[in-house]
Amino acid sequence: MVVTDVAAAGAAADPPGGPPGGPSPAGGSHQPPATTRPHTPSHGRLPRGALLLVARKLGGALLVVWGVVTFTFVVARVVAPDPTGLLVPPGATAEARAQVRSSLGLDRSVPRQYLIYLRDLLHGDLGTSFGTGRPVGADLTGRLPATLELAVPALVVGVLLGTALGVLSAVRRGKAADHAIRVVTVAALAMPQFWLGLVLLSLFYVRLGWLPGPIGRLPAGVPPPPGVTGSYVLDALLSGRWQTARQAVLQLVLPCAVLTCGIFAPITRVARSGMVEALRSEYVRTAHAYGFSRTRVHRTHALRNALLPVITMIAGGVAFAFTGAVLVEGVFGWPGIGQYALTAVQQSDFPALQGFVLYAAVVYVALYALVDLAYSLADPRIRS
Repeated sequence: MVVTDVAAAGAAADPPGGPPGGPSPAGGSHQPPATTRPHTPSHGRLPRGALLLVARKLGGALLVVWGVVTFTFVVARVVAPDPTGLLVPPGATAEARAQVRSSLGLDRSVPRQYLIYLRDLLHGDLGTSFGTGRPVGADLTGRLPATLELAVPALVVGVLLGTALGVLSAVRRGKAADHAIRVVTVAALAMPQFWLGLVLLSLFYVRLGWLPGPIGRLPAGVPPPPGVTGSYVLDALLSGRWQTARQAVLQLVLPCAVLTCGIFAPITRVARSGMVEALRSEYVRTAHAYGFSRTRVHRTHALRNALLPVITMIAGGVAFAFTGAVLVEGVFGWPGIGQYALTAVQQSDFPALQGFVLYAAVVYVALYALVDLAYSLADPRIRS
């Protein structure tokens, strides 16, 4: 919890025996808790407990990633159909099929394939895609700029909008603005994203004709700008191609709007709950009693504590956006990592599917490990 001057003032007003170091209620001298230890200067080095905490979090994250990799491998080999049929003509002979299976390494036993897959992973090799014939790592790297161009603006708008609406809803609790925000939030949570994308396309592309259709990052026939940052909008601006930049922005509007709905709604709910709880707390009432203005109490004291649980939701939103929001990219034909995963599923492309799942697992685990670590370092109660 963030320590504020008002919280300190409230602590100072506690009855005798409450504050640390004061006399005990029984009148004896205060005895420090058994878990209290004298502070030892670290001389610029991390404390041993912090290093152990980091090591434990890192070990847990690696264990989770290994579990996801193993589960995905088993499911891909057991549930998914044999991809050989996609790579040979319908009338191919049994010998031709066997040759293709051998070239893909599918003629070996599943445990042997698994060991080979783990060995290659340790060397940074995600395998070769059956569909593209290229290394999976190169495919993911090539599609990452498209996902970033879609995810970054959606994240910025979603986080700012969700936090602002959550705080406004809590401050106006029980009034018309609160009810309206809650209805919008629940509706955004309830609507499937692919359905929302189809509705927006039907309205703004088919009926009104204001925005372009689901044809990717640029209209057909428009060459991409020279690659500098990987973002078509920024690269077009840097090269002075204003019309291309405008077309790239228009292509972004609808998929960004759909992705933003999946980010702002849960953040709004959590921000509202945290803010309502903070406004009911003792230190906020103390701040009002001290004569602080309503705006200062909300912004300086209540909001800082209410935003702690929001950080967890933001981490989830970041992971959700950077794994491509698979269905959003599929609906709008966006050539990012999400569409790559969809194509891999349709083609039973084991290496590509496993590469995407590994990428998504690493993103989720890394973000939540960082959030968990930040919480543990910031709040000693979690460490205990």
